[in-house]
Amino acid sequence: MSQTPEQLEADIARQREELAATVTELQTKVEDRAKQTARQAAIVGGAAAAVFVVVLVVRKIRARR
Repeated sequence: MSQTPEQLEADIARQREELAATVTELQTKVEDRAKQTARQAAIVGGAAAAVFVVVLVVRKIRARR
């Protein structure tokens, strides 16, 4: 079945809207994952810094004895 130019244009417009919605959804997922990764990196970095400080304090305490 052949479509009229108007039907083709309407179909193309609908497909563009669907594609735009899909791209937006994927972008949101990627951004959420990036935020989660950044949070995890910050937690790991904070924990590493805390361990480093504890090690320094323990060494100073042991050096004084």
